[in-house]
Amino acid sequence: MVKQYETVFIATPVLSEEQMKETVKKYTDLLTSKGAEIVYENNWGMRKLAYPIRKKTTGFYYLIEFRAEGSVIADLEVAYKRDERLLRFLTVALDKHAVAYNEKKRNAKKSAPQVSEQTTEA
Repeated sequence: MVKQYETVFIATPVLSEEQMKETVKKYTDLLTSKGAEIVYENNWGMRKLAYPIRKKTTGFYYLIEFRAEGSVIADLEVAYKRDERLLRFLTVALDKHAVAYNEKKRNAKKSAPQVSEQTTEA
């Protein structure tokens, strides 16, 4: 049965921008090769960790929301565990309320008016 999932991983902060893009592409390619449909991706960027992990205090956060069969999750998490570039990961199955909330949040972000900075000279 196809369900919607959300996965977040934290990559080590020593990666270059190019290495981070390669890491993301590796996992999106893995998901699509297993028949998953990528719904949404979001690069949260470099963030401070709540506690040190492998002596690192920051990490690159990345979120991928996708639809897939449950068997895909096992393959994805095995790949995560084998990758030394990742500090932590979490994959969660979304229920219908979480899916609706995520879609509503994305649509609100799209329809929000863009605020431009205006300078006033006195």
